[in-house]
Amino acid sequence: MPVKLDQELFQHMLPQQANAYQLMSDAELNAALEAIGKEAQEVSEKHLALDMARGKPSPEQTALSRPLLDLLTSASDLTDGASFADNYGDPDGLPSARTLAAELLDVDPAQVIVAGSSSLNLMHDVLDMAYTHGIAGQKPWAQQASELAAAHPGEKLKFLCPVPGYDRHFRITEYYGFENVPVPMTEHGPDMKYVRMLVEGDSTVKGMWCVPRFANPSGVSYSDEVVRAFASLRPAAPDFRVMWDNAYAYHTFARPGETCASLMNIFDALAQAGRDDLVIEFASTAKVTFPSSGMAWVCASEKDIQEIRASFSVRRVSPEKLLQLAHVRFLKDRAGLEAHMERHAELLRPRFELVERKLTDGLGKLAVAAWSHPKGGYFVSFNGPVGSARAIVSRTREMGVKLTSAGATWPSGNDPFDSNIRIAPSYPSLKELSQALDVFVIAVKQVAARLAKVDRGQYAFGDR
Repeated sequence: MPVKLDQELFQHMLPQQANAYQLMSDAELNAALEAIGKEAQEVSEKHLALDMARGKPSPEQTALSRPLLDLLTSASDLTDGASFADNYGDPDGLPSARTLAAELLDVDPAQVIVAGSSSLNLMHDVLDMAYTHGIAGQKPWAQQASELAAAHPGEKLKFLCPVPGYDRHFRITEYYGFENVPVPMTEHGPDMKYVRMLVEGDSTVKGMWCVPRFANPSGVSYSDEVVRAFASLRPAAPDFRVMWDNAYAYHTFARPGETCASLMNIFDALAQAGRDDLVIEFASTAKVTFPSSGMAWVCASEKDIQEIRASFSVRRVSPEKLLQLAHVRFLKDRAGLEAHMERHAELLRPRFELVERKLTDGLGKLAVAAWSHPKGGYFVSFNGPVGSARAIVSRTREMGVKLTSAGATWPSGNDPFDSNIRIAPSYPSLKELSQALDVFVIAVKQVAARLAKVDRGQYAFGDR
């Protein structure tokens, strides 16, 4: 049967107290709305056209990697040990690229395949492999889904989706016909008691999406306890797999000396728990060098990587290796990558500090919202009053600022609380970001105040 959403599990994400507008008298509320309306009119007259919809590196960030483009020329040595970057071969990736990826994940290079520039493509390919041909010696998920629907009409295979979470993850499993089941996030990671109940009690649960460090969009890093809880899972389905998307493994912007949560190595945790074939890990240089023009990799147990290798061998003769060679020569090793990411941090840190300052100054005393305070990653997770997110995003767009669609952080774009908004501050300049956040704060205040009037039966959201 479909999993019924238990809304109480998600209540902790929402603002927990009556906000200032709800506590105002009618006269005070009307005065507040009039003042906010004047602010909104002044902003609208500026005819802004700003974009905070996606977590893209800024032009200043991609410029940090431009020296990489100078490392390969027509005179360059294109050999990599006994391998050749300018010809077929090395279907698992150049040896040096696999060594670098393995060093960054702290695993054995034999566990790693480097292919393409997009980890999302690799996730899709691995899921497609399991769907069409199966994994762990089990029937293909497509066949299992067909048999399940025949025996129990309307029932689907399931994939667990931490929320708030990454919309592109959810689209993959939705595309393949899975029921995407929301799992609440806590300050330490997914609610593992709930995860364990679903995974160990239902053989139709086939996998789970995870962004374990600086999660998209909350910025939460999974605690050691949560990582160990994953490693100790005993799934009802032998072909259950955790899709461990370690996209932000090195993307911290904490100030020097600030405490910043590390992430326990999931494969170490699995070894300590006596487990093996459970987790498939992914990462890439998408937000390290050039999005869509870098290198991506997948890491898994010996058995799983053999199945993945067999599937990939049908899809590609060898990966694009010139970019792999350039990246290895540019980044060199973990120390080189960390030094490079500190330069990214110098650009990202002021943007996230600006978000914190603008939200605190504009909304902090009103108690109309709660938001995350990340030390890394690319996003801030914002929760307004129940029933506000779509109106806030719409009102912000009317004033010239584009945000990620409301509901995007929930499967199928369906946030049952209509509360969560993903803020992506990386791409705009600081000046543009400041303007965009001023608009966002005005929209939040206006919508929250209007909702207070709705609660009193004095306003309907078609009114102007």
